Amino acid sequence: MSGATPEGSGGPPRDFRDYAASSDGVRAFYREQHRRQTLAFVLAKKREYLRLDRRRMGVWEALEWLDTLVDESDPDTGLSQLGHLLQTAEALRRAGQPPWLVLTGLVHDLGKLLCLFGEPQWAVVGDTFPVGCRFSEAVVFPECFAENPDSRVPEYRTPTGIYAEGAGLARVHLSWGHDEYLYHVLKEHLPEEALYVVRYHSFYAQHQHGAYDHLLSDHDRRMFRWVKAFQPFDLYSKGGGAPDLARLVPEYRERVAEAFPKPLAW
Repeated sequence: MSGATPEGSGGPPRDFRDYAASSDGVRAFYREQHRRQTLAFVLAKKREYLRLDRRRMGVWEALEWLDTLVDESDPDTGLSQLGHLLQTAEALRRAGQPPWLVLTGLVHDLGKLLCLFGEPQWAVVGDTFPVGCRFSEAVVFPECFAENPDSRVPEYRTPTGIYAEGAGLARVHLSWGHDEYLYHVLKEHLPEEALYVVRYHSFYAQHQHGAYDHLLSDHDRRMFRWVKAFQPFDLYSKGGGAPDLARLVPEYRERVAEAFPKPLAW
């Protein structure tokens, strides 16, 4: 991708992703997510949603619909989703990142529309992690996995579980949520690098800690650098003020119309 700069920065500063000081609501969210996200649940949700037969709508229409949602799992921002997405896109643009990555920043959380289809937030947002293998201590609030039935299935208690060493992330089932859903919505409409960002940007245990290196293929390792490069723009942009919607919305609406001229299947 010409003009792109995949080099990421280091770990987050102390005042971001500070789950030790997070609210009781954030902690309760992760307890519910870790307890309920089993392999059987993930497979059932894929059968339910990946037919993409819920609705046909344009990307800007989806952005406006999503603007009613505030992510309960996020301790770093109280902005609406459109506000956060514009923050991310603008941070990428100011850093000189290429237009395809700026566009990815604008749309990367659109899968959270699952909440507006009636899904509870624990089945949509929050950090993602593989199911069908041992839960990593690198995942936020790992003690909550003790309540997950899969933690008592011998086949799922090894590092690789039901997968082969180096199987590749395309063969690994991650906890169900907005990343996987949006990947399938957009997989015919964005370049592969952008799709990796969409699909794995919430997989913090891997892109911050390398906790699941043993499941990655060589291709994943080459592509995953884009996820690591994107993550600081998604995270650190939350420290800024609210974006100027009156100025930014017309410009980004035009960008979206050029990139996605027709309605998509959701």
